[in-house]
Amino acid sequence: MVKDAYDGPILEIDKLSISFFTRLREIPAVMDFSATVQPGEALGLVGESGCGKSTVALGVMQDLGKNGRIVGGSIKFKGRDLGEMSDDELRDIRGSEIAMIYQEPMASLNPAMKIGKQLMEVPMIHAGMNEKDAYDRALQVVTDVKLPDPKRILNAYPHQLSGGQQQRIVIAMALMSEPSLLILDEPTTALDVTVEAAVVELVKELGTKYGTSMLFISHNLGLVLETCDRICVMYSGEAVERGSIEDVFDEMQHPYTQALFRSIPLPGADKNARPLVAIPGNFPLPHERPDGCNFGPRCDYFEAGRCDQGYIAMQNVAGNDRHSTRCLKFEEIDWKAPLELADVKTKGDVGKVVLKMDKLKKYYQVAANAMFGGGDTKVVKANEELTFEARESETLAIVGESGCGKSTFAKVLMGLETATEGEILLDGENIGDVPIEDRTTKNVADVQMVFQNPFDTLNPSMTVGRQIIRALEIFKVGKNEAERRQRMLELLDLVKLPREFADRMPRQLSGGQKQRVGIARAFAGDARIVVADEPVSALDVSVQAAVTDLLMEIQREQKTTLLFISHDLSIVRYLSDRVMVMYLGHVVELGSTDQVFSPPYHPYTEALLSAVPIADTSVKKKHIVLEGDIPSAMNPPSGCPFQTRCRWKSEVPDGLCEREVPPIRQMADGHQVKCHLSDKKFSEMEPVIEVGVAAE
Repeated sequence: MVKDAYDGPILEIDKLSISFFTRLREIPAVMDFSATVQPGEALGLVGESGCGKSTVALGVMQDLGKNGRIVGGSIKFKGRDLGEMSDDELRDIRGSEIAMIYQEPMASLNPAMKIGKQLMEVPMIHAGMNEKDAYDRALQVVTDVKLPDPKRILNAYPHQLSGGQQQRIVIAMALMSEPSLLILDEPTTALDVTVEAAVVELVKELGTKYGTSMLFISHNLGLVLETCDRICVMYSGEAVERGSIEDVFDEMQHPYTQALFRSIPLPGADKNARPLVAIPGNFPLPHERPDGCNFGPRCDYFEAGRCDQGYIAMQNVAGNDRHSTRCLKFEEIDWKAPLELADVKTKGDVGKVVLKMDKLKKYYQVAANAMFGGGDTKVVKANEELTFEARESETLAIVGESGCGKSTFAKVLMGLETATEGEILLDGENIGDVPIEDRTTKNVADVQMVFQNPFDTLNPSMTVGRQIIRALEIFKVGKNEAERRQRMLELLDLVKLPREFADRMPRQLSGGQKQRVGIARAFAGDARIVVADEPVSALDVSVQAAVTDLLMEIQREQKTTLLFISHDLSIVRYLSDRVMVMYLGHVVELGSTDQVFSPPYHPYTEALLSAVPIADTSVKKKHIVLEGDIPSAMNPPSGCPFQTRCRWKSEVPDGLCEREVPPIRQMADGHQVKCHLSDKKFSEMEPVIEVGVAAE
């Protein structure tokens, strides 16, 4: 398929304004937004939820639904105004010239249709290709997106693939007609960090191979640094800063960009000496935006009578190519001024052992033919001999990809499942085989959980205060309703929510506020151990900072033991005292944070560290991309569970990795690694992340 050569900008968005119309009012979603994407260029669009990133993408696709309308400005694709095209012209361009990859891969795939047929449809409809050529093209693209056994995959249904494989198919589908512009809307949010690294690598490679221009929408600054040439930062419907990656990351010229960077953990930052600085206040609702600068009410540099007067235009930053900012005071602010340190927090002393796991195993019996039941049963080994202890006031992070057994172990600890073998000792008492309904009230109150998704854990028809009081009743806290109400208000104070929120319904709260209610409920019975299962992964970066800081503060006050389950190693490094790395039910590495984050590593830890996107241009990172997905726990590989993906396997003689499960090796005091590598090989390992070395 030959496309017209075009040498001007692929995409020109000029002073775009988009509004949504309800019965009550017009809600402006995007105002005065301009951006340009040159041929072969990748532009990153970053900002918090609700800032208008996806609305811009839908505007480009001319897919705003019946309530959305472009009310000002223009969007030109290869010099042609998309707003003036007929439906037929748009239909020709969508999918062939402009393709979009969405956040949730399953929403883009037809569950009842084989992958090959779905891919072949694209060139057959858009380019009139015959069936054989379309099949060959599909085979080529599936090979390009590095999927194993492409012929088998073309013959499979979507549900037979993992999340990472589904996302690769969606990318393959977008590339079938070699589009000039690829829009990626948070394409890796639902994926593991290792899969994310592989998908990002793939997108970059394919962009180069096909010469595709990209609009990459993300809230992850590290990801944008790794994938894009230029960046546009959005806040509350407006672009507030635009420029090359280096200009914006190293010489930011807008207070919001600065505030975003201060709310993400950077390598080596100490959580007690340099707490994350959350952005004060809340994001304005679209119909309640302030006068003047939208960021004004939350800005450290706000000047009344100046920043709150009238429209503020984008201004060019002198000396930098195509770098501009929407700030009146950018030339007066000392951007290099050191951050005024918040109160340096003192870490609570780590106390006695509260929780001890000894050779914990959790196996499930499942039908070998899951669809029809009956027949043979198979054993899924979700957890294999977990042994560790956690102390008072300590944060132990548990990291690994989906399917490694992190959440299973949390369920056993909570009593939602019982252990197959081994013991869980809480203050010396074995609770591993006691289901939750048989546990004492004190045991239930002692071990609480904060879940990943705050939206699913609150009762939508009960006020916030009532939900916390309900927990207090269950934990038998307080002699009467008045005492419980007082304790509920104190818990709202603890999680820094206004007391009037007690009478609000969950739907009136933002994601970060709901997560705080979840934390208040977990601490209602003075929990000794709190299991935080990915508690910030569904939240914006600025809200993440506030919630993690809150967890640390409560831990300091209450001497809580925090088990922090996550796949985000930058947050883990910042928060935890010790780290436990899990892979396919096994603990492959356990040690203090410093031990786990510096060599020698378990080969899997090394790959995990390499996969973390870091929003810092002065960091140099070793490049390791894991091939393939985690094997199934129903059919694990022989020998070492990691051997099918390990880059060091060839260094171990006689196929030992494929025959035997490795022994646990003591590397240093309290640092253990489950690996067959020799001491000599371990000593040759180099650091994955080096801070202060300019990335090449």
